[in-house]
Amino acid sequence: MIRSLWDRDQADHLQSGLEELVYRSNLIGADRRVCNWGGGNTSTKTKETDFRGRQIDVMWVKGSGSDLATMKAQQFTGLRLQDVMPLLEREEMPDEEMVAYLAHCMIDSKHPRPSIETLLHAFLPFAHVDHTHPDAIISICCADNGQEVAREIFGDRFVWVPYVRPGFTLSKMIAEGVARNPHAELVLMEKHGLVTWGETSEACYAKTIAIIAEAEAYIEARIQEEQIFGGAVCESLPEVERKDILAQIMPLIRGAVSGQKRMILTYDDAEDILQFVNSRDARTLSQIGAACPDHLVHTKMVPLIVDWDPATRDVDVLKEQIREGIARFQVEYQAYFERHHSEGDQISETAPRVILVPGIGMINTGKNWSNSKVSGALYHRAIAVMRGATALGTFVSLHEHESFLVEYWPLELYKLTLAPPEAEFSRQVVLVTGGAGGIGSETCRSFVAEGAHVVVADLNIEGANQVADEINARYGEGRAIAVKMDVTREDQVAAAMKEAALAYGGIDVLVNNAGLATSSPFDETTLKEWELNLSVLGTGYFLVAREAFKQMKEQGIGGSMVFVGSKNSVYAGKNVTAYSSVKALEVHLARCIAAEGGEYGIRVNSILPDAILQGSAIWNSNWRNERAAAYGIEPDELEEYYRKRTTLLVNIYPKDIAEGILFFASSRAEKTTGCMLTIDGGVPAAFTR
Repeated sequence: MIRSLWDRDQADHLQSGLEELVYRSNLIGADRRVCNWGGGNTSTKTKETDFRGRQIDVMWVKGSGSDLATMKAQQFTGLRLQDVMPLLEREEMPDEEMVAYLAHCMIDSKHPRPSIETLLHAFLPFAHVDHTHPDAIISICCADNGQEVAREIFGDRFVWVPYVRPGFTLSKMIAEGVARNPHAELVLMEKHGLVTWGETSEACYAKTIAIIAEAEAYIEARIQEEQIFGGAVCESLPEVERKDILAQIMPLIRGAVSGQKRMILTYDDAEDILQFVNSRDARTLSQIGAACPDHLVHTKMVPLIVDWDPATRDVDVLKEQIREGIARFQVEYQAYFERHHSEGDQISETAPRVILVPGIGMINTGKNWSNSKVSGALYHRAIAVMRGATALGTFVSLHEHESFLVEYWPLELYKLTLAPPEAEFSRQVVLVTGGAGGIGSETCRSFVAEGAHVVVADLNIEGANQVADEINARYGEGRAIAVKMDVTREDQVAAAMKEAALAYGGIDVLVNNAGLATSSPFDETTLKEWELNLSVLGTGYFLVAREAFKQMKEQGIGGSMVFVGSKNSVYAGKNVTAYSSVKALEVHLARCIAAEGGEYGIRVNSILPDAILQGSAIWNSNWRNERAAAYGIEPDELEEYYRKRTTLLVNIYPKDIAEGILFFASSRAEKTTGCMLTIDGGVPAAFTR
């Protein structure tokens, strides 16, 4: 049940005004049953001193594009009420004109653009206003008998506003409705949400929570657990089996939904999701439409629900139904666009954002991990709303044309134009073996800096976790995962690829980088040493590449592999017979895979570095001593020795190798495969010929 999170001890130390507004907003956003991710808005009216030293009335309101749960003071916008309030006299005002007008009312041009629902807050004569999207309230607002239910719960304390898209008209309707009802304590917006207010920030928040609690208690008293969504018609598969099937179908789904642009996938098999997908009414309810505009923006009007019987356990049938379902969804979405578009509208991605599979759960798509998770989080809210609405009456949604106008709303599309252009590896997933080492970790960081998501694979799981944690702390949750992988173990390689599929849907780039090195004269090279090099650098590269190749083929959208070989791949080094021989094997293996991968759009190239000492586990082992002995120098003289033997008189660092890897994986090398690039400062003995 919803409860108040207000901490009076903490609140008493806040300054009234903007600081209290930030606190209240964060509390509201902390419980997604109260307010959707990115949705809702809050305000407070204060006295401020302007640039001329005058006291003026200012309204602080949520800035566009922020999330209440995490927003800070700088994400609110201050507007001069003296300039805003004359708009109340207007009869109508187009969105574009309203946005332009409000820009002139801002007390600081550096503030973010104010929320589209700014006038809703300004027109209400209250010091503090909350607009939220609580599950319980939207359940009422999306029930066919919602007004009657509201009357039973709230008596004459509410104002009901029929559905109107956010903007000037809705704001004025709310203000006029509240003015006409002296008993009004709340506004219910059909198919949209709740508005509450108070004379203090604490009172406003308390009213929001109290109203939601009233609605929630009324609904829960009418819930019959065994009859939710018509009851269950199938059972969930055991968790291990669900994940095994998900790992098989997610690369297929990723390929099918990535026709226009690649998508990142996530999955969700929480209890409420499974209850819904396993129910009798899921197929009907899911196709009625989105519960409110805030859901629709991230989930599209309807999800794809796959008609599969989990009791059969037939994954081949499931795959075929997914292929057919996604293709059908895209055709139907194209037709939906054609029915409603206006001149100048550009069709968005036609693939589903939400895919529901009985017995398995929900798969979500998005341009990155975080967007994919948002679409999933909002479908949780949609399920909660359908649960409540069907307990009260019949679930209803926006009409199709209303949905289209929200999805292709110029103000929402304008937000997209403000986002920075996507980076080279946005929407791509990169798996790096030896990801905890010098070259591997630098490669992971470089890919993420260019927009990628990375799977940091290493036998040293502690090191891999450290790299992933560092990346996520800097670039945001979900940009990297760590997996333990011994490249010589077929089962561990397959398990790591499965984890990549479950985390992101599949991979686009493989960096085969795991390594070791040994040194000894040829006649002293033991079979154990030979087999160790062959196992890690030969068999290991083969196993990882083979499993990545399978996944890339299943996705059907191409891919890139980059093998990290060595100068010794083409140079017969002294006292390194085992190492050099297998490094030669690596680059020829890469060419062989390139020859087979071309028809699937899979490119395979090799980087040949030399003497990368920085951050290297190999060079911090006995290998350093062995190589120094081979050259007749001291170990601490190696860096200078290697620098002087290059024609450019330079040392080579992990960043140099990472740049070469990124080049081969990038669009700049999209027509290059089976190629070798030497990055060694120019060692004449290793010049290819």
